[in-house]
Amino acid sequence: MSVQNMFKEFLENLKVTNAEQISNRYGEITSSLNKKFRDTESKESNSLKVGSYGRYTGIKGISDLDMLYIMPKSLWDDYKDGGQSQLLNDAKNAIKTRYPNTNVKVDRLVVTVIYKDFHVEVQPVFEETDEDGNVNFKYPDTYNGGSWKVTKPKQEMQAVKDLNEEKNKNLRLLCKMARAWKNHNGVVMGGLLIDTLAYNFLKTTDLYNDKSYLYFDDLSRDFFEFLKDQEDKDHYKAPGSNQNVKVRKKFQRKADEAYKHCLKAIEAEGKSDVNNKWKKVYGRNFPIAKEEQAKAKSVSSVSWDNTEEYIEDYYPVDIKFSIKVDCEVKQKGSFRKMLSEILSNGWKIPAPRTLLFRVVENDVPPPFTLKWKVLNRGMEAKKRNCIRGQIHIDGGDLQRKEPATFSGDHVVECYVIKDEIVVARQKISVPIE
Repeated sequence: MSVQNMFKEFLENLKVTNAEQISNRYGEITSSLNKKFRDTESKESNSLKVGSYGRYTGIKGISDLDMLYIMPKSLWDDYKDGGQSQLLNDAKNAIKTRYPNTNVKVDRLVVTVIYKDFHVEVQPVFEETDEDGNVNFKYPDTYNGGSWKVTKPKQEMQAVKDLNEEKNKNLRLLCKMARAWKNHNGVVMGGLLIDTLAYNFLKTTDLYNDKSYLYFDDLSRDFFEFLKDQEDKDHYKAPGSNQNVKVRKKFQRKADEAYKHCLKAIEAEGKSDVNNKWKKVYGRNFPIAKEEQAKAKSVSSVSWDNTEEYIEDYYPVDIKFSIKVDCEVKQKGSFRKMLSEILSNGWKIPAPRTLLFRVVENDVPPPFTLKWKVLNRGMEAKKRNCIRGQIHIDGGDLQRKEPATFSGDHVVECYVIKDEIVVARQKISVPIE
């Protein structure tokens, strides 16, 4: 499979598949708010799709949808003096009255409408025009007694649109690929931060002004090199609006890992394992090689049961939080070393040992569900017909005990699910000799 075909199919796999459902939800919410504040039932007037969906940079499995509802100017006097909480509650009640079976709650800045596969954050705003003629929006912040702040999504959407056209429509495609990397590797980055960094990268080079899928291997390599070389910052400036975009967690280390995987994948071009090398960067949505597809269809060619499960088959994945797992390596019940220390020294775990995996850091606010996946890899696992890879719910103590009995580069992965969406994940390699 050529580079062009690999990346073309990859981007096809990333397309949002429930656009009609999303559009219907936007329309229903808009209608409920119009009925409350304007006594009409229009499903389109007075609302604005913003966020990654509005910038056309979202991908399949998108779980955070953002919407502005533009309030009538005549109601400004009703809310301007300390009415931030009241405005959010009025918006919530309007949605709840029309759709009483939908889970609706007020957060600090928005009204969150929770559906099974995604949720919509609705921000009631008042439109204003600044001295330069730009349309901005005042939104309520209920923190510390309440205040009004300004958001400028139209400028951000226009900046992304303009550069996307200038770069042969590669900006939005790069943003989508970066989201696939983020979700596969558990990188905590907000959508606007991803789009800002992709925007900044393409502003630094003319190499991709007229290039397309055939050069997306180089585009990937150069983008991750750009990311890994970024200085530590607590924020960036969003394109168009110049407003602050917060950096919640450092991303440079994982970007460096992706950069190295890109180098190996480019070196393997034309070889049978090139697709699998790109999968290490972008995950399951990256297509498998035609040879692998044929082999998978040929039952007689496989002497072991492929029991591996994939979390993407059960939940949307949209990483917003971080989790850290470590492992105690024990021998006959006595503690020996932590797995992180063993890996940092380049060692392997001698069998037999007992492994106790524990969640040592987790910033996902409760309630949430934790699940584990233990995958045995290597010839020994296949000989024993024991690759496992099923996904199991945690017993409630945020840990999992496993034996280390035979050689191979095994994998343990942990997932945190909140509101039916995977919001944090970590994968650990477990090399056993």
